[in-house]
Amino acid sequence: MTDDPRSAAAPGPRGDNRPTAAPERRGSLNIVVRTGTMAPVTRLSLDVVARRAGLHPALVRRFVALGLVDATRDGAGRLWFEPTAPATLARIQRLRAGLPLNYASLGLVMDLLDRISELEAALRRSNAGSRSDESWI
Repeated sequence: MTDDPRSAAAPGPRGDNRPTAAPERRGSLNIVVRTGTMAPVTRLSLDVVARRAGLHPALVRRFVALGLVDATRDGAGRLWFEPTAPATLARIQRLRAGLPLNYASLGLVMDLLDRISELEAALRRSNAGSRSDESWI
C-alpha cells in the first residue's frame, strides 16, 4: 500500500469505489520576465522640463539665458536639461515668491545658499566623531 492519497480509491460520484476520472488540467500560466535593464534618463527636453515645473517654455528659456538653470544645446539648437532641472526651477519659483528680488539677483542668492549648504555639510562631517556644544549648527 502506498502513502499517496491520490492512489487510494475514493468513492465515485455513484457511491461505488471505482476510481474517478482525473480532473481536467488547465493550461499552465506563462509568466514572462523581462531581464533587460532600463536606461536612466540622462537629459530632458525643454517641453518636458517646462511641463514638470509648471512653467511656460519661454520662461524656462529666459532662466537659461540668465544662467539660473544649466542646459546644453544639440546640433539642431534644442535645449536639453539634467533630470534635476525641474527641482531647480521649483526652487527659483519659491525664492522669487518669498523674496522681493528679480530673477537676475536670484542667481546670486542661489549660489550663496548652495555655498552655505556645502559649508554646513563640511562642518557636520568634521564634527561627526566628536561631541560638541555647537548644536545650533
